[in-house]
Amino acid sequence: MKYFLALISFLFIFQSTEAQLFKKEKVTYDANQGRGSTDNDLLRWGYYLGFSHYDYNFDYEFSNNIDLRDIYVKRNPGFNVGLIGNLRINSFLDLRLEPGLFITSREVHYSGLYFQGTSFNDSDLVREVKSTYIHVPLLLKVSTKRINNFKPFIVGGFSTALNLSSNEKNPNDNSNGQFRTTKNNVFYELGFGIDFYLYNFKFTPSVRGVFGLNDELVRDKDPNSPWTSNIHSMKTRGVFVNFTFQ
Repeated sequence: MKYFLALISFLFIFQSTEAQLFKKEKVTYDANQGRGSTDNDLLRWGYYLGFSHYDYNFDYEFSNNIDLRDIYVKRNPGFNVGLIGNLRINSFLDLRLEPGLFITSREVHYSGLYFQGTSFNDSDLVREVKSTYIHVPLLLKVSTKRINNFKPFIVGGFSTALNLSSNEKNPNDNSNGQFRTTKNNVFYELGFGIDFYLYNFKFTPSVRGVFGLNDELVRDKDPNSPWTSNIHSMKTRGVFVNFTFQ
């Protein structure tokens, strides 16, 4: 449903501005009217809306050469909203700070093979992980030369995120139904997009991948826990689709 609403919103914006995008005449900034977008300002501001898919990448350490099935992660679509601060370096390089709020959830599904020798219920095989991130990336945007009212770019950098839904300090663990993750996390990000220059603003759809650098799993107290003992590391990976307005 969220994908459908995002698609409808994009098509509405695209249809209403199609004449502006595909005309041969460049849209330029009009200081008298106070409209348009300029790339020559040292500092520019904006905001973004979007959606995301978060996943986990697991590395395993199996004992006794037991070949267990990989843990399956069910991904649910999330929602992103945030602000943009853009520092112009030159005509092709910009430094960007994009603090935002990212809300998502994942379900971690285990195989019954993880519980060999112990009794378990169906509820033990599934752990829901809800995350509310204060996400702060510092990115370098590398653009091509503007072509009429289009300007493609690639972007990359590093980010940190504070997980407000983290239960890292919770004394209960999986034996009490609590799957724990770390509160502070670090990522690197890579993506691409296109700036569309319109009469009243600059509209930018972009796609970006995010990849965790630190292990986010908080181990259970029991060193032989079926939920955490066979996991060497658990790192976030995900995809963002953002719509930016400047």
